[in-house]
Amino acid sequence: MKLANVSLLLFATATACGGMGGAGMYTAARPYPAAPSAVAVERTPGTTTEDYKDTGKNPWIDASKDHLSTFAADVDTASFTVARRKLHDGELPPPASVRPEEWVNYFHYSFPRATGTPFSIVMDAAPEPFAPDRSVLRVGVATNPIDNAARKPAHLVFLVDVSGSMDEPTKLPWVRASLETLVDHLHAGDTVALVTYAGDTRLVLPATGMEHKRDILAAIDHLRAGGSTAMASGLDLAYDQAMQGLAPGVTSRVIVCTDGDANVGPTSHQAILDLIAARAKAGVTLSTIGFGMGNYKDSLMEDLGDKGNGNSYYIDSLDTAKSLFGDKLPSTIEVVAKDVKLQVDFDPSVVTAYRLIGYEDRDVRDDQFRDDKVTGGQVGPGHQVTALYEVKLAAGHEPAPLGTVRVRAKAPDGDVSAETAYPMAAPPAATFDGASPDLRFAFAVAAFADIVRGNPDAKQWSLGEVRELAAASAGDSAERADLVDMIDKARRLRGASEADATTSAAAARSAR
Repeated sequence: MKLANVSLLLFATATACGGMGGAGMYTAARPYPAAPSAVAVERTPGTTTEDYKDTGKNPWIDASKDHLSTFAADVDTASFTVARRKLHDGELPPPASVRPEEWVNYFHYSFPRATGTPFSIVMDAAPEPFAPDRSVLRVGVATNPIDNAARKPAHLVFLVDVSGSMDEPTKLPWVRASLETLVDHLHAGDTVALVTYAGDTRLVLPATGMEHKRDILAAIDHLRAGGSTAMASGLDLAYDQAMQGLAPGVTSRVIVCTDGDANVGPTSHQAILDLIAARAKAGVTLSTIGFGMGNYKDSLMEDLGDKGNGNSYYIDSLDTAKSLFGDKLPSTIEVVAKDVKLQVDFDPSVVTAYRLIGYEDRDVRDDQFRDDKVTGGQVGPGHQVTALYEVKLAAGHEPAPLGTVRVRAKAPDGDVSAETAYPMAAPPAATFDGASPDLRFAFAVAAFADIVRGNPDAKQWSLGEVRELAAASAGDSAERADLVDMIDKARRLRGASEADATTSAAAARSAR
């Protein structure tokens, strides 16, 4: 019998904190398990305990030596909403918190409807507005959205951290509001169970159908904080509850609400990762969702999501929670394809060098693209995965497609990947202004992220010029207008340094 896909959705919350964080090195207020030694970790100064993992920046690649660029799909958006919350609170996002692909993938772009495969694809390119010797390439894949009424029945297990650290205005109260929103969008055939953990672990509500919706909402409403945190034991009980709900044609998912401070039991960084990895092999996936500021464990949440073959989100407002658990509920809880990997095959006669903006922690070796033991990303209905490249084109080349994109993915309950190739259908646009608004806006988002994280490759860019690109391609979208407002906030925070950057960028380009 085929088992339904099981997913773990992890909510991470953090203590609200005032003051200017800045982007310097971070010092933890209390010990916390270190991130893997291969990466650096930034921590906020003084009274905060936030962790962010710096995964580096992709270098320029000589296409004649390596014409393949391979990475796992990423539909996470946590990095973007963390940045939005930081800017709203009057501080720049820590550079290590910035993952450009999550900023780009926060926004919606136009895609044709997929036919014959789970994915539709968009590839377009144009000369870069900031460097005459470079072009911008956009590669995007998307799945068809579905209505909430058309999704599979869901068996959900809410695992809620009710330790004392959750007793903050943007923590447990926001968790309750988020879960209530989710329950309000469930329908007949769905079930919910509720597990809490603090000093001990307790099954508060066994699997309950939507005919008893009042009982589910009452159990959520009665959640109160107090005690210490035993994350590992809570995960064990939640997984056990999820496994009991396995059935063909049913989505079984665990939703964990926590601030990430696991300090009781076998809760070292590696011990929890080992626990999640073991469950992932059994078909259980994990996703993380964060709330608040101050002690947000982004490095842990990202590691858990990656190890569990899941997703990572961050809730910076109740409006965001309502969108994620209301309008976007099918993509939040259902899986269309798993272990999704992309490979861009550049034509070295056209592209001499390329740089992928972001996806550093989603890198896959080229020889692992067709290795089904190597995991990729999880994609739900209506998800979009967009990647931006800077490319250098061969001198005197004829207008021609830059290459081919290949996508490999498994069915939600499958073990063998299917592969599809998509040649780039058209040559680059003649000018940047002549490119599609989606390409122009996506590049503005990626450039904004690259500047904020201090990428040396973005030194010829300025926030003022990026703002102009974003505003010109935002159209009447309120979501895109929000990005322009974020750029304005970042420019004010950067102050004189931004004015100097604009002058230096213009001088550098005029000297080319």
